[in-house]
Amino acid sequence: MADRYQQLVNTPIGKLVAKQVGLPNPPRLERYTPGAPVIEGTVLLGAAPGGRLTGAIAGALASAGAETLTAMQDEVRGAAADAGLDAAIFNPDAAPESQRFKALVFDASGIADSEQLHEAWAFLHPVIRRVQRCARVIVLGTPPEDCDVPAQAVAQRALEGLTRAIGKEIRNGGTAQLVYVRPGGEAEVESTLRFLLSPRSAFVSGQVVRIGPSVTETSDTIDWERPLTGKVALVTGAARGIGAAIAEVLARDGAHVVGLDIPAMSQELTAGMDAIGGSVLAADITADDAPAQIASHLLEFHQGVDIVVHNAGVTRDKTLGRMPAELWDTVIAINLTAPQRIDQELFARRAVRDNGRIVCVSSISGIAGNAGQTNYSTSKAGVIGIVQEFAPALADRGVTINAVAPGFIETQMTAAMPIGTREAGRRLNSLSQGGLPVDVAETIAWFASPASRGVTGNIVRVCGQSLLGA
Repeated sequence: MADRYQQLVNTPIGKLVAKQVGLPNPPRLERYTPGAPVIEGTVLLGAAPGGRLTGAIAGALASAGAETLTAMQDEVRGAAADAGLDAAIFNPDAAPESQRFKALVFDASGIADSEQLHEAWAFLHPVIRRVQRCARVIVLGTPPEDCDVPAQAVAQRALEGLTRAIGKEIRNGGTAQLVYVRPGGEAEVESTLRFLLSPRSAFVSGQVVRIGPSVTETSDTIDWERPLTGKVALVTGAARGIGAAIAEVLARDGAHVVGLDIPAMSQELTAGMDAIGGSVLAADITADDAPAQIASHLLEFHQGVDIVVHNAGVTRDKTLGRMPAELWDTVIAINLTAPQRIDQELFARRAVRDNGRIVCVSSISGIAGNAGQTNYSTSKAGVIGIVQEFAPALADRGVTINAVAPGFIETQMTAAMPIGTREAGRRLNSLSQGGLPVDVAETIAWFASPASRGVTGNIVRVCGQSLLGA
């Protein structure tokens, strides 16, 4: 459903009225188109003294072909030179007013106590008002639990408040994120930086991503345009909406998609899979024999699976006191129990290949709860539990497991909401609009990439930094 309000306030008259009355003015977000560069515009790279991530960041920027300027510190300049970045130096006192940045990237891993948080201010303060529309601010640090001393842990935890506040300040389609990199995970930052810098992350803001060392090593060269070439991806609930968008993006990135949905949706599912060169598996994931059917199909026709996306889900809304048992049980069975049963069967039969990817679809309702959705909120919180419980065990096999938690996404379901509820869902986030199914799909594609080896156990909200659960 079109966002008529957004269309209106982006007209010349609408912009004027919105500004005078103080109404939200949702910006037009930039989204990825195939063949586009990672980032169009200048990146400014800075670091606190003693940062251990500057070299890895510079290497990722060089690999991505990002136009880069560096802060004036010798450490940053040296790291850029070592990475082969042809980066000039930015002097805020001498720079022309016209100098603008598409991204600000700051290595905060060297901040060892609260007084040194001044380094973040010193880097960001002179340039935060120089960012372009749809800009990116990315701060990288060390997970507090991996810090050597309490003072360092406190300072690194403070970075979460910094980045989330920035996400609410920069406006005009800009986003801000914090990336915690565990010691030993420095070599794994590139896929995450590429995603967060690019228009693929248009509706992701105020998030904390954790990257760790990978237990697998690969010398394979990543084709960043089609990183999933040769991979097989299972997407449940793939007939329409978010599931169809996930299937389309994974296929765009090179995967052969096996789209799964209930038999009643076979016609829509077949049309969608034909359009992307995928294949069809009609099944009710709550059936007793569904896990065995799915595993047998993947092994027989594809010799296994590389990516499993648990997207299938339903809502059956009523307040708890008015909710009959069948509505509770249906939602729990589809949204929470079925993914566990499917995974158990796939791993028991070794249908998931080495270096596999499991991606679950949760919801911000599972983080914050939602009135009238106790069953749905319970199931989606349980999905987060799946990720947190199984990430350490699966890591030993080189398999990652992560979840997306969508906020208000423009779908047939949200189009049917009462107008007041729908408008509140759209406006109560830092970007003042609803997201699109492709925003969820792009985040899943990042998780699914073979380059995301060190990204596991993450719950990333795709919600425009919603005030709900923010």
